[in-house]
Amino acid sequence: MSTTTEEEARAALRERLGAGARYDDPAAPARELGWARRGTAYFARKLNELSDDQLDEPSLLPGWSRRALVAHVGYNARALTRLTEWAASGVETPMYASPEQRNAEIERGSTLPARALRNLFAHSEVHLNVEWRDLRAQAWDAEVVTAQGRAVPARETAWMRAREVWVHAVDLDNGGSYLDLPPEMLDELMADVLRSWARRGEGVDLVLAPTDRSATRAVGTGSSTVSGTSADLVRWLTGRGVRRLTSSTGTVPAVPRWL
Repeated sequence: MSTTTEEEARAALRERLGAGARYDDPAAPARELGWARRGTAYFARKLNELSDDQLDEPSLLPGWSRRALVAHVGYNARALTRLTEWAASGVETPMYASPEQRNAEIERGSTLPARALRNLFAHSEVHLNVEWRDLRAQAWDAEVVTAQGRAVPARETAWMRAREVWVHAVDLDNGGSYLDLPPEMLDELMADVLRSWARRGEGVDLVLAPTDRSATRAVGTGSSTVSGTSADLVRWLTGRGVRRLTSSTGTVPAVPRWL
């Protein structure tokens, strides 16, 4: 029985699609792009299930309406598109002109008519995806700078978008759940939180003990152990509340912010 390699499958797909089709460069971060695209479809489904009137209701983010959240996710795609264009052209193109510009953009976007707000999300994600598909090998490793001032390779944009759409799909408060996230992405989100704390020098001492994984993660001296499923641990670590977690000290501790 013959087997088809990944490269052979890719070549066959390109032949079927034809010369005019766009596809990812072999050097692209396939895993993270897959998460981003699945997450975009998941966010779109949760958004489309909401009526126009329901967009006016609160999201799970304190002080944020669903409208503001959708505007934020749409403009985030445009900001990441600018980073991708920066990597492709070498011309510095920041995500935002300033924090004030970013906040004003979201505020204005939240006042758009419902149809325009939905189109903002749809069109911005298509534009980002086109830029990703056109990005060639060396450009994926070109250095760009995030809104937080971190210098990262352009391939980081795929992970940044993946976490954005999955987490905010839950924040829409329309039945989205961390249980729906791909298991490997839950692991990466947990690692992302720990990296964020390490960069800021947060003094956290705990052991994370996922009940659906064989490995634990220690942070600092590990003075307390918090147990629960990976989904519930990540929900807590990303600041979305405590559910079904237990702590060796009897109380699940407060943790620093994620991003």
